[in-house]
Amino acid sequence: MGAGRVFAYGAAAGLIGDLLLGDPRRGHPVAVFGRAAGAVERVLWRDHRGWGTLHTTVCAGGAVALGAIAARAVRTSAVASVALTGAATWAVVGGTSLAREARAIGRALEAGDVEAARARLPHLCGRDPQALDADGIARAVVESVAENTSDAVVGALVWGAVGGVPGLLGFRAVNTLDAMVGHKSARYRRYGWASARLDDLAGWPGARLTAVLATLAGPDPRGAVRAWRADAAKHPSPNAGPVEASFAGALGVRLGGTLSYGGRVEHRPVLNTEGRAVDTHDVARAVRLSRRVTWLALGVCAGARLLKRGQ
Repeated sequence: MGAGRVFAYGAAAGLIGDLLLGDPRRGHPVAVFGRAAGAVERVLWRDHRGWGTLHTTVCAGGAVALGAIAARAVRTSAVASVALTGAATWAVVGGTSLAREARAIGRALEAGDVEAARARLPHLCGRDPQALDADGIARAVVESVAENTSDAVVGALVWGAVGGVPGLLGFRAVNTLDAMVGHKSARYRRYGWASARLDDLAGWPGARLTAVLATLAGPDPRGAVRAWRADAAKHPSPNAGPVEASFAGALGVRLGGTLSYGGRVEHRPVLNTEGRAVDTHDVARAVRLSRRVTWLALGVCAGARLLKRGQ
């Protein structure tokens, strides 16, 4: 069996596994990687870009190397190769957990239980829940669903299509490192620079594919294109901008505006200024759009890998 079919079958199996099983409560491979990366940080940390670059190289490079060794070990067995690809895909994507958390918050909001929604919001994003009313929580959830559709699903599939199991593991390693050290705190402004920049590069193709698919799969393709063209570049993140703008336009809502993280208030440009304010019912709509984008992304990435290999 050729590499194209191995990826197509394995990625499909991994997404189905994620749909049926979600993330394990204990011992998740990404959490294991996070603990290992934290141990490396404790040894290497210096307030210096060079040491941070070494940290990124060791951790992300180690994940890629592990994937390459595992893929090489099973290369003579098509069944084992598909199984390894499926297991790697399941380990690195997080679409089901994303949808479950978003829906749980949406149900709490629809029931009028804002305190329950606030209590669950930290499971999904880093916003200060106490600073948000019901519609503010709903907007935070829609934005998180949009961004994580790219980060937790589509980006991984793109790099899996490019590099197989090493690509899958490498992308998730880079994305996890950015979440750990890539933010602009006093401790990580220099040390996390390399992780943040590498995450921007690794996330670029997946973000654009997510935006394209959200435009095609959403209820308002013209609105998605208009918002993407007009507002994506205003977002401080080069990758979240196209994704959130296309979701905003597709769903006909406004995203962005005032945000609060860890007591720090940010005023971001509004995306899709022609849209209406987000309400609680938009959470379920965003989750449905995310699901459609996920399966379309599988088709695009698997098809591209098959065409690349001519298989």
